[in-house]
Amino acid sequence: MIENASQVQRATDDILNSLLEARTRTLDLVSDLNEEQLMGPRLRIVNPLRWEIGHVAYFQEFWCLRHFRGRRSILTESDSLYDSARVAHDTRWDLPLPSLRDTLAFMRQVLDQVADVNQSSTDKEIDGYGQNYFLQLALFHEQMHAEAIIYTRQTLGYTAPGFRAQGIHVPSPSKNVTASLKGDALIPGGSYVLGSATGREFIFDNEQSQHLVQVKPFAISRTAVTQGEFAAFVDDGGYRRRELWSEAGWLWRQSQGAEHPVYWLREENGSWLRRQFDQWVKLEERRAVLHVNWYEAEAYCRWASRRLPTEAEWEIAASYGSADDPGVTGGKRRYPWGDQQPSPEHANLDWRAMGCIDVDELPLSDSAFGCRQMLGNCWEWTSTDFFAYPGFKPGPYKEYSEPWFGDHKSLRGGCWVTRSSMIRNAYRNFYTPDRRDVWAGFRTCAL
Repeated sequence: MIENASQVQRATDDILNSLLEARTRTLDLVSDLNEEQLMGPRLRIVNPLRWEIGHVAYFQEFWCLRHFRGRRSILTESDSLYDSARVAHDTRWDLPLPSLRDTLAFMRQVLDQVADVNQSSTDKEIDGYGQNYFLQLALFHEQMHAEAIIYTRQTLGYTAPGFRAQGIHVPSPSKNVTASLKGDALIPGGSYVLGSATGREFIFDNEQSQHLVQVKPFAISRTAVTQGEFAAFVDDGGYRRRELWSEAGWLWRQSQGAEHPVYWLREENGSWLRRQFDQWVKLEERRAVLHVNWYEAEAYCRWASRRLPTEAEWEIAASYGSADDPGVTGGKRRYPWGDQQPSPEHANLDWRAMGCIDVDELPLSDSAFGCRQMLGNCWEWTSTDFFAYPGFKPGPYKEYSEPWFGDHKSLRGGCWVTRSSMIRNAYRNFYTPDRRDVWAGFRTCAL
């Protein structure tokens, strides 16, 4: 028991340190913005950033102090301001939000109290969930909102974020590059385990429970689709060819007047530029295409006589594989390269490159089947609707997954902004198929 208690305490200390680091990054992401930018225009796909950072603190206070510790809220009106399940998105610009100064004070007070009351571990549980579960939930929630703040800055054309706080450093991307990677990885059919097992590790409810799936043999591209490859689709009139689009996709394209990816601009000489925050840069032939939605990915696949992978196929290609033992008995990997924690040589995560890198980089990222960069760089759309796994039971934060089943699509793999502490092969993300603002691309499968 002493060893177990010591292990729990070390885990608590690690999460508290990560919460401090995450808060530093959150504040860095908004520290250079003025009052007008912190509220921004009223758009369906973003939040006012002053509301968003207050919500991050509210969520941490609610689960770590109010729910688990039985404390009262520091702000008596916090539920009516920051509860995202009850405060309609369109009203968040009209709320009597605290000033920036008071918002930052609220954030400091919450984090100070969380750090103070959780210095010692406790055996207390609520419905089977202990102290570290709620600390981890608050940490991942803040890390996800940091990603949202960055794509908000991209959406609104703000400057790229800078990390000036002590201890934060964004190294240059790895230059460990091989020749252009082409072709497909061949995945044998069979029985595989999908999802994550419950245990001591924090697992979101939508990854549970582990279950067997049967798949037929398939071939999946070794890399994500590149900007150059997607430009060929655009230049071939892909956005104007009705036969390439589903009915829902064509209705979306017509409603938006879309002729190319959202942040692209054609120069007079016919070449393409794309906007990276507030800067226009030339299209990079071998960089992963970004900011394309599910409909655009589906239309590209039809043009290329390909298809999107299913969610199961994506996870299998990332998690399994050897010529001798490709299936369940060969063991499931946590990451494409094995069980070693992500490093800069394995994945473009944690803002390391401040953008996407070429899809041919990072050969150490390869899965056993030979797929590159399945974690990091860009989220990847799958063909699968986001639904519960068999035996699904919602976690304490019931609004996390269940409300979104059925009308969202599953994405996998993380992006250059995603935190390495959170991502793994089995992690499931989900967005509606019309979203172009997130850092999403895709890879394809043979028909």
